[in-house]
Amino acid sequence: MAVTARIDGRLLRSARTRTAVVDALLDLLNEGELQPTTARIAARAGVSLRVVFHHFNNLEALYSEVALRQGERIRPLAQNISPELPLLERIDLLTAQRSRIYEAISPVRRAGLLMEPFHPSLGRELAAVRNEMRERAASIFAPELNRLADADRPETVAALHAIGSWSAWEQMRRHQGLSEAEARAAMARGFRALLQR
Repeated sequence: MAVTARIDGRLLRSARTRTAVVDALLDLLNEGELQPTTARIAARAGVSLRVVFHHFNNLEALYSEVALRQGERIRPLAQNISPELPLLERIDLLTAQRSRIYEAISPVRRAGLLMEPFHPSLGRELAAVRNEMRERAASIFAPELNRLADADRPETVAALHAIGSWSAWEQMRRHQGLSEAEARAAMARGFRALLQR
């Protein structure tokens, strides 16, 4: 019994340490550090550098787990929007949702852009998220898309995805200097221009 308790306690401490390292990296990214060193991550987590590499064989493994944790944090912000609602209501709901999500993920996403080419598992995770966002928009606007000619549908879905993407949000917020409300209004205008016929 004592051996089992010791093993359980060790596993619990190990899991807590692993979580602390992942959370430390996410916190540093959210604070604007685009490429925190392993030493900075260890210091933030309150562990030694050796402990970081004990739990994560390499940075690839660490960033892969960070991507999963970020998904867990953000997923509750993406609530279902019924395609049966009136079009303008769906547009308002989706733009409000994307605004909340993009404001929450922007610091980490900027770092992800730098890391994606060098960390294949992170790239796969980000590609899956982009695909999920695309599919979600296509589902929300299915009534309008289904009325289009087959040849027009893929282009319209691609345009919806571009207008509603984090990249477009970053362009509006960071490069054009729009406020959150202005960027949201611009996104909604793009959706309306594509879907109102």
